[in-house]
Amino acid sequence: MGKAAVVILLKVLMILISTAWLSLWLLKPTNLWTRKWKAAESSARNTVFGYYGLDFTVYTFPVIAVAMIGLVYLNLQSWGQRNRQIRSSTAAFSNPLVTSNLVGILSGVEILSVFLFILFLAWTFYTRISHDFTKLTPMESLKLDLWQLKFLRVATRFGLLAEACLAFLLLPILRELAVFRILGIQFEASVRYHIWLGTAMICFATFHGASTLFIWGVSHYIQDEITKWQRTGRIYLAGEITLVVGLVMWITSLPQIRRKRFEIFYYIHHLYIIFLVFFLLHAGDRHFYMIFAGVFLFCLDKLLRILQSWPQTHILSARLYPCKVVELILPKDTGLKYTPTSIIFMKIPSISRFQWHSFSITSSSTIDHHTMSVLVKCDGRWTTSLYDNIRAQLDSDADKMKSIPVAIEGPYGPSSLTFLRYDNLLLVAGGIGITPFLSILHEIAATQGNGSSRYRLPSRIQLIYVVKKSQYIGLLKSVSSLLQNHPSNKCHLKLKVFVTQEKQCGATLGEMLNEASQVQWVHFGLKGPIYSIHGPQSLYWTAALAGIASITFLVFLICFNHIFVPSGKNTSGHHSSKLAVSSKMKAPKENSPSWVADILIISSFIISLACPSLVAIVLRWRRLKKEEVPLVSSKEEKVQQLSSIETKGVVEEEHEVHFGGRPNLEDEFSKFLNETNGSDIGVLVSGPETMKEAVASLCQQKSGCFHIGNKEKKPYLSFHALTFTL
Repeated sequence: MGKAAVVILLKVLMILISTAWLSLWLLKPTNLWTRKWKAAESSARNTVFGYYGLDFTVYTFPVIAVAMIGLVYLNLQSWGQRNRQIRSSTAAFSNPLVTSNLVGILSGVEILSVFLFILFLAWTFYTRISHDFTKLTPMESLKLDLWQLKFLRVATRFGLLAEACLAFLLLPILRELAVFRILGIQFEASVRYHIWLGTAMICFATFHGASTLFIWGVSHYIQDEITKWQRTGRIYLAGEITLVVGLVMWITSLPQIRRKRFEIFYYIHHLYIIFLVFFLLHAGDRHFYMIFAGVFLFCLDKLLRILQSWPQTHILSARLYPCKVVELILPKDTGLKYTPTSIIFMKIPSISRFQWHSFSITSSSTIDHHTMSVLVKCDGRWTTSLYDNIRAQLDSDADKMKSIPVAIEGPYGPSSLTFLRYDNLLLVAGGIGITPFLSILHEIAATQGNGSSRYRLPSRIQLIYVVKKSQYIGLLKSVSSLLQNHPSNKCHLKLKVFVTQEKQCGATLGEMLNEASQVQWVHFGLKGPIYSIHGPQSLYWTAALAGIASITFLVFLICFNHIFVPSGKNTSGHHSSKLAVSSKMKAPKENSPSWVADILIISSFIISLACPSLVAIVLRWRRLKKEEVPLVSSKEEKVQQLSSIETKGVVEEEHEVHFGGRPNLEDEFSKFLNETNGSDIGVLVSGPETMKEAVASLCQQKSGCFHIGNKEKKPYLSFHALTFTL
């Protein structure tokens, strides 16, 4: 009861802080908030805290606090048994509501969130621009007509809309400090929110910049204004650089470039450092504090991930499948546990010193205590280089085989075994999309094998596997024990394979699985001790490091302002000349340059990242000191286990293999629903986008969660799309 009460308390606390922070965004455009906030900043100027400490505490720290509390909350959640999925009217909102080629698959919750965000942007723009138009005064520096003044104000307010998008832009792509994980949304699924926000931000910023240049052009002041680096106020040249860098990043992230030229996308996206620095110089410190929470968490998250991937480990062995798929066996610390469908990020310096690629883990930490496995489909430049490298090792002498060093980030995955919530499971996979399902099946096999009653397993599982060539069936050999469906098994697995580009070959499923014997093993020559994969720091320590960074930033920011900004002159450089400290004391005309406050923020931020980094390095070193071990001894055992799997016990009549066409998913769904007799069904799909959209549409049509008033019990289909490419 004590633990449950703490979990509830933390959840309520996160809701209250999030609600308060979001309320700030709603109140900020109003005149009431402007008056109250100016008075609060004026009062804070006379304290050690300063206006900058107040801005950081009110605008930035709430999001950091939610991330810290969320980590503690996730750690307290039980990793094991969950209650069965409860059928309710609210469940419909988490299932697909819209499926289209343009926007993809959208749930009711996502549509509602997008609608509320658009409503918030409309409210911000309307409130700001209506206030501007009522107090419109000619600019002394630019002699503009009334329509030009109004258009310039509209352009300025579009810049604030871009700022609002930027405030949320980096939150969906956090990994260790993942805020979205609190909502049950994993990194690979939340990336598309980052894409949506980035596109909206660039659209608003482009209109903001282009419209401002247009007004300068028609007023014949463009040559004077475009290259200005003002001493105080908004620095126009910095804004132009920010816009150009943002456009370059956005263009190279379009699917046409990202999927075909991933290297270009990956390298150019690191220009975000230049983008953020020049945004700070352009917008000023007060505006930067509004978006600083995402920047703060992202940079700290990035730094922790870099430390996590050090030192490098080595590939123990590799398995080359005939379908040009490589299975990599990596060393793992025995204490590292992860949930099925988890992913890791891998960098191989011999191929690229900077590129990271994500892969789904196919093994189970319940079975494999010393190793973890990933499957890699070799059809791109990076993956083809990996395949060629391993193939070259295979063709060389055993004594000359060289180990391949790799850097690993992760694993990252759900905090609980969500697939155990359902009475039955329907898995739909296409090609290499089988990888996350292999980890689920391995976990179920491990639970059945050790007779554990910790988990309540689904009673029936059906796997629909769609492949181009029958060679892909060999990827299922590692789960052949489940395919045998022994009477002692707690859940029944039925496999339906559809080979789309081959005709009937006459071979049975067992024979096709046994073709895995054609797989070639590569055992790398490993000399000396190696390091195992430890995974991220504990959630408690990660939360503590975020707290250390926040306190360090605030302390150094206050110190730097008192040292480098003279008393009475510590201004942000943008609106401080308009802020009266009191009726008798006004800010002097000789203000500090606006970039001084910006440089102090950058300096404090760098130091705040250095302090938790030192703590993280010490923690990492202590873990590695205990773990420097000889070659992982279980490697040979792993190879023998995989090689000795027998598939002769597979019951052929229970499984189906179809050739020459794609499955009729509607018929397959109907058959499975009839067999399960109206139970709660978890539908997981991993494969091409067209497959996901087709499955989502069927879940939308056949699920009974939209028919609450019917007395007849209808099946409830809970849809989950697993993304394995970013």
